[in-house]
Amino acid sequence: MRQFELVDRVKRYNPQTDESLLNRAYVYGMMKHGAQKRASGDPYFSHPLEVAAILTDLRLDDATIAVALLHDTIEDTDATREEIDKLFGVEIGQLVDSLTKLRKLDFISKKTEQAENFRRLLLAIADDVRVLLVKLADRLHNMRTLGPMREDKRHRIAEETMEIYAPLAGRMGMQAVREELEELSFKTINPVAFEAIQSRLSDMRDKNRDLIPQIEKALTEKLLAKGIHAQVKGREKKAYSIFTKMQRKSVAFEQLSDIYGFRVIVRTLEECYRALGAVHTTWSMVPDRFKDYISTPKSNDYRSIHTTVIGPGRQRVELQIRTEDMHGIAEFGIAAHALYKEGDKVTGGRNIVPKSQESRSYGWLRETLSRLNDPNLNPEEFVENTKLELFHDQVFCFTPKGKIIALPRGATPIDFAYAVHTNIGNSCVGCKINGKLMPLMTELKNGDECDIIRAGTNTPPAAWEQIATTGKARAAIRRATRDAVRKQFGALGKQIVERAFSRAGKAWSDTSLEGIYHRFGHSSIADLLAAVGRGDIVSSQVVKAVYPDYKEERAQRSSALTRAHDALSDQNSIPIRGNLPGMPIRFAPEGAVPGDRIVGIITPGEGITVYPIQSPALESFDNEPERWVDLRWDIEETDKARFPAVLALDSVNEPGSLAQIATVIAEHEGNIENIRMLPQGADSHRMIIDLGVWDLKHLSRIMMQLRAKPFVSSVQRVNG
Repeated sequence: MRQFELVDRVKRYNPQTDESLLNRAYVYGMMKHGAQKRASGDPYFSHPLEVAAILTDLRLDDATIAVALLHDTIEDTDATREEIDKLFGVEIGQLVDSLTKLRKLDFISKKTEQAENFRRLLLAIADDVRVLLVKLADRLHNMRTLGPMREDKRHRIAEETMEIYAPLAGRMGMQAVREELEELSFKTINPVAFEAIQSRLSDMRDKNRDLIPQIEKALTEKLLAKGIHAQVKGREKKAYSIFTKMQRKSVAFEQLSDIYGFRVIVRTLEECYRALGAVHTTWSMVPDRFKDYISTPKSNDYRSIHTTVIGPGRQRVELQIRTEDMHGIAEFGIAAHALYKEGDKVTGGRNIVPKSQESRSYGWLRETLSRLNDPNLNPEEFVENTKLELFHDQVFCFTPKGKIIALPRGATPIDFAYAVHTNIGNSCVGCKINGKLMPLMTELKNGDECDIIRAGTNTPPAAWEQIATTGKARAAIRRATRDAVRKQFGALGKQIVERAFSRAGKAWSDTSLEGIYHRFGHSSIADLLAAVGRGDIVSSQVVKAVYPDYKEERAQRSSALTRAHDALSDQNSIPIRGNLPGMPIRFAPEGAVPGDRIVGIITPGEGITVYPIQSPALESFDNEPERWVDLRWDIEETDKARFPAVLALDSVNEPGSLAQIATVIAEHEGNIENIRMLPQGADSHRMIIDLGVWDLKHLSRIMMQLRAKPFVSSVQRVNG
């Protein structure tokens, strides 16, 4: 594309464009990249030029087009930030610098690195949303030109695009960009499935060659007869959209009845509803296929009426009815809001989106970033929660007073309660959906009225975190659980410290710790006591901090004990955090699996034994709080290490029962390590099965499948 062609593209939608700026950026970028080549052998400058062309399709401002032309200069040439500031202004220099810093972000990496990279990306976007627009255009052109790269690199870039950039484009309402990114990534990641669906679509196209024009004509004429001038555009669903629907609904390609969709674009809001009436009075509507996103827009500002009818020729026709303005936002999302007119910027120029035009997508971004300030949310949890919200579409539910609550698809009444208010979520004990008592794990549907039943308690069960789908609910549950555990350890720590002062013959009161808690790196007495309760701080250290002349009589014995512990070299690789340095750890006989809340019991000379918190064996240690250690799992989601659990299974004594039980466990990838048979009479017996499983969900799944067998009367976890 020549210099004048780029300027002409911009002038088509912005007659007042700054031609001088675009020309200078074009010449500077071309000169700096000089003879550089891409992997394909093309001149390198063809890449920033194509990125600029993509942004002209989004009708973006002059500064953003200039940034596209310059976005690789600092990284790949001898250009400097100071030089760009001088030639093009600080605004453009800052945008180019932000993109340079994001250039090497890797989202297919270890969780901690991925979390930090994701945080940097979101912070850069929040500073100026145009960073995202250029980054998405850059990624789109790179995806279009993946061919010459090594297969492993193509696959890595496609995975990163599918995991981060495509859903981020969708969350910002840029549906056209999202669809193309998903399609190109799908083609790289799963070429066999892509080609299979493309082949089916090609066959269908040949068979229904005239179908789309016929339906377009019938719809246009019907609307015109009602006095509605509309553009009707038919389109075929993308391969990735078809693939995900087949996976989600477990159906074959032939069972899909909405491969084709039609957009009805009218002039006014009123005509949207008139068009809907004309369609519904002419053709039968398919039940449960109507959604009004005009009266209740999606969180990315998407607005349309969706309906499906049995249309011309008895074909099932999916319709989206919208105005031209709605269509622009549906296709370009946040880019449609990016007017960047001088004088309409927020004071200081940091947030470039005009106040009057700021979209819901940007509001979501602000809310997401505000969670970075939550000290209880670690980086991995932040990424997990944000990805959950990136990937989910929405449902709209109502409070009993008629307030609309937007939630991700798959949300439960627990998510609803926390969306209304954190205190309502914490005190939730039940719910009514459309007037009927329903379980809290019920999946909410569009239009449901949800009435939360509350009680006085303010500590939600920790298991709710696995049921909730929204980041807000999960973070609140995790925070409430931590607070409850902190209170529990605080009470335990206070008892331990009181006993330590009593043994030392020293006076004790809460004020005794007033001047010393900061020495241990804590901000309050409560934090110090909780640390003692967890075993992070030894009680004698607290006594010595208050009474420096105190000498513990048992110091010599403790030192000997420490040396004995250090001498034990039988360290295993159990992935647990919180164990004391030099202490070997092992599992109690009943085992523990990731998902269980766990504690450790110190046995002098042997180390720490790990118990699930529900183990009855822990009762025998109630009077020895100094032996308790708070532990937690430290494993990656992808880690497939197995952990011990014990099941007690009662079954009818019939031939083949043992074989069927073993088959169920094997089919669900459990590992039988030992079985003991305990006869209970002529007609039944009990099996004690030692299992190796990945985590609590895996164990629960196996138990559920075993209970489904007709000859099994009960399955229980031993001491669980």
